[in-house]
Amino acid sequence: MDIKILGPGCANCYKVEETVKKVVSQLGIQAEMSHIKDMKEIFKYTQVMPGLLVNGKLKYAGFPLPSEDKIRNILIEELSSK
Repeated sequence: MDIKILGPGCANCYKVEETVKKVVSQLGIQAEMSHIKDMKEIFKYTQVMPGLLVNGKLKYAGFPLPSEDKIRNILIEELSSK
């Protein structure tokens, strides 16, 4: 699974990133994570940040920040769609 956090590097972006890492660890799934900070690249997907991109698809953007449960549901849904 390919997971990207979209955001300029603010505290909220890092909070989402840490929450995603925690959920990935809890689920025990293989995931390649990265943080996209380049605004031109981010704007290809959304103008609302922070954003969560999973396997090339925008799964969440903006506020409120996604909870652990929300992220867990997003990742499980993506795993089951294969």
